[in-house]
Amino acid sequence: MIDNILSLYSPQYASTLVYMLQSTEYRAGPYLRWFWRTKNFGQVVQRRQLERTRAARLLTLAVQVGIVLEILIGLTIIGLNVWDNFAGGWAFGLALIFAYPAVIAHVVVVPLVMGREIVIKPKQKQQIERSKQIFKQFKGAKIAVAGSYGKTSMKELLLTVLSEGKKVAATPANKNVAVSHAQFAKNLDGDEDILIIEYGEGAPGDVDHFAHTTNPTHGIITGVAAAHLDRYKTVQAAGEDIFSLADYLKNKNIYANGESPSAKPFIREGFHVYTHEGTLGWKVNDVTLAINGTRFTLQKGKIILKLHSKLLGQHQLGPLSLAAALAHEFGLTNEQIQSGIAKTAPFEHRMQPYQLSHAWVIDDTYNGNIEGIRAGTHLLEKLPAKHKVYVTPGLVDQGHETERVHIEMGELIAAAQPNTVVLMKNSVTKFIQQGLEAGGFAGELKVETKPLDFYTNLGEFVAAGDLVLMQNDWTDNYA
Repeated sequence: MIDNILSLYSPQYASTLVYMLQSTEYRAGPYLRWFWRTKNFGQVVQRRQLERTRAARLLTLAVQVGIVLEILIGLTIIGLNVWDNFAGGWAFGLALIFAYPAVIAHVVVVPLVMGREIVIKPKQKQQIERSKQIFKQFKGAKIAVAGSYGKTSMKELLLTVLSEGKKVAATPANKNVAVSHAQFAKNLDGDEDILIIEYGEGAPGDVDHFAHTTNPTHGIITGVAAAHLDRYKTVQAAGEDIFSLADYLKNKNIYANGESPSAKPFIREGFHVYTHEGTLGWKVNDVTLAINGTRFTLQKGKIILKLHSKLLGQHQLGPLSLAAALAHEFGLTNEQIQSGIAKTAPFEHRMQPYQLSHAWVIDDTYNGNIEGIRAGTHLLEKLPAKHKVYVTPGLVDQGHETERVHIEMGELIAAAQPNTVVLMKNSVTKFIQQGLEAGGFAGELKVETKPLDFYTNLGEFVAAGDLVLMQNDWTDNYA
């Protein structure tokens, strides 16, 4: 109890508040909910560290100045004895001094909310309206990529392959909301052959809104899974929003992942489906999966493409096949397609392999859904290693599906038969453990209470010949 109270007056309190704001993307609601459920502010920073950007440094300084000012005001009231005949003056001064943690934590939100509503949102609305005309007037192909997972990887894959023969522009990194699309449109040269636009899905109606803004000619749907259920509430609602892209395109030029169980009910006649067996008449053969990538042949009639990608896993065969098939339809030569596929590599933190202490680590920490777990555990099972380690904190934003999804997750991990499973202690750990038990997991189970220490010192945990798969991230704002 005393430690909880003292944590409010720690020298690190200001930076802790800024860390909480940064972790919740400076959104007032999630930040305040996190603040009020926190008991010990000395234990907030567990999984990451404050990114000391210019904005974070300025905000930290502002919070520190605010704390000092509030204390000085309290001391001034007491010192001047403003209310000579009112004993409450002393009480009020002391209250100001000792209540600064709660006061500052709430006051800091006011300029953020006002700035967003009064300055940022109107400016962004103008930018989005201007971008509508840019997208509408663009004469080339516009490929929209939507889905609960795999969007950024698909976008980067298409960009790499199609750029071998066309001038292509794509939305950067995981910038996938309306204002990002507007900034992307503003920076176009205007003579591109193909645009690739990633669609995020944060709340119902997002995908339909993006489609009416960017005016796509083609749509790729990478899959549907339990994600962002804090806003969508159900997987059905998420699927309806994602597949509104097909409604906009009147079911034409739609390419859907046929290996996403939750997407299958939404697939309609006329859609082009891609799987690990191929797509658009192209057939996949002679597959080799390894830690350094994936090799396979793609054949349609008498055309045979021998392809090698640095992307890992069987689940990549569908997207790779689609990229090659679309490149062929856009007029790229066989040599250009083979060269483009050879250049494809994992995007940062998405099935990204690297060596550490002579062990292989596959970083899939940006994965955030059960289908990614399915793909990752399948790969872990297939790859050879002396000692296999699986590391995860679980999945966030699973809503009422939380228990079911994490029990299934535990069963999938158990089926991959790793030698060691490392779980980061949080509210879903018990459900993963239930799944591991139900799946007959017989290896070593470790539950880490200090995730940041574990990840920072991972090199001390692994040995030569090990294979470590790290899936998912769990920021401190989740219990």
